[in-house]
Formats: sequence, C-alpha cells, structure tokens
Amino acid sequence: MTIHLFFVTITIERKAPRRRNIEQERLRRAAEEELLDRKCSVHHRLF
Repeated sequence: MTIHLFFVTITIERKAPRRRNIEQERLRRAAEEELLDRKCSVHHRLF
C-alpha cells in the first residue's frame, strides 16, 4: 500500500496601504458610525 501526499502552500502578501485608500477607509468608517448613531437614536425614540 502506497500513500502519495502532495502539499501546496499559497502565500498572500498585502500591499502597503496607499494614502488614498487610508482616506477612503476613514470616510467609510465615519459613515458607518453615523448610520449606526442614527439607528440607535431612532430605536430609543420608539421605546
């Protein structure tokens, strides 16, 4: 009885974030926080 094993390793490297991408991420997070704040304020008004 013979067992053949074959392994493949994949390495994924992230590129260094560009200044433009950092700014877009910051704006996205700010928008998400604002939306969450609005949802919370509406929820508290209902109850």
